[in-house]
Amino acid sequence: MAVRALFENSNEVGVFAKLTNAYCLVAVGGSANFYSVFEGELSDVIPVVYTSIAGCRIIGRMTVGNRHGLLVPNTTTDQELQHIRNSLPDSVKIQRIEERLSALGNVIACNDYVALVHPDLDRETEEILADVLKVEVFRQTVADNVLVGSYCSISNQGALVHPKTSIENQDEISSLLQVPLVVRLFSIIFKQTCGTVNRGSEVIGAGMVVNDWSAFCGLDTTSTELSVVESIFKLGEAQPSAVTSEMRASLVESMT
Repeated sequence: MAVRALFENSNEVGVFAKLTNAYCLVAVGGSANFYSVFEGELSDVIPVVYTSIAGCRIIGRMTVGNRHGLLVPNTTTDQELQHIRNSLPDSVKIQRIEERLSALGNVIACNDYVALVHPDLDRETEEILADVLKVEVFRQTVADNVLVGSYCSISNQGALVHPKTSIENQDEISSLLQVPLVVRLFSIIFKQTCGTVNRGSEVIGAGMVVNDWSAFCGLDTTSTELSVVESIFKLGEAQPSAVTSEMRASLVESMT
């Protein structure tokens, strides 16, 4: 299911957390309420690891990973790296990499099979990505934005992308990922795009984290946006027909 969380008055959950099917990283120094939300949903299934990267709490923007591995920037300290290694399952490979675009979470979006990356990412980083995370790598943009990790969120079940993504771009991303895109669904129904979190934020990757059975969004995320997230990522019982009915009702209500 999709739930709301708040990290020290910030709705940008994807900045302070990294969620995969094998582990969850959360930034140190948050409130007990923030951690209880994650542990309540995940701790029985996967480890929830409290950490920092290079002394910073923006771990969701600094790292990229899936169930196979985790990549961290070269500024990660030896102590942080050892702590993460000790906390994650043995099957997860961890590697520190040299990359000019060091905010890896901003420039890479991936699930367990495919990675979309910034067009200017180093070739060596691309090879490490394919080797450690066991993914196919594609250089891509989302709605003409090169920060693919910031403007989309993907799992093995679906993808949520920037609301201004063109039909052509949607088709291209959908074919690469082999998953449905929520923007395409709503552009057909409402003749407009609709893929946001946190009450209209287009920076989806920073506003939420998702795996195959859970999603965490900022506290400002509306019920309609949560329904969209649950539907496209197949998290709960929400079906597209139910979501579209609710969304149509909310649009009518806002106009009256």
